[in-house]
Amino acid sequence: MSQAKTKTALEIARKAAEIFGHHLGNGLPSGRKILRKPLIGERLVNWYPSSMAKMDPLFADPGDARRKVKLERMKRRGKGPPKKGEGKRASKGK
Repeated sequence: MSQAKTKTALEIARKAAEIFGHHLGNGLPSGRKILRKPLIGERLVNWYPSSMAKMDPLFADPGDARRKVKLERMKRRGKGPPKKGEGKRASKGK
């Protein structure tokens, strides 16, 4: 008799899930919660301002110029980045 009740309870649960749009899972994480959320990509793109270089081709980024000057200064002191393939990992096996 208990098996008949269990089967009926499962059928009722399935029908309720079908009617109300719920998901009957096995208790393991499935990712449905994340997939149900609205997509935020468009809002994220609109949050950050577009680059000035894209708007005005004559715009010179001061941060880029500062970075180049610092890189040249570091190279003169011998503290610049190594050439490709000459890093710490390449010299480790030699």
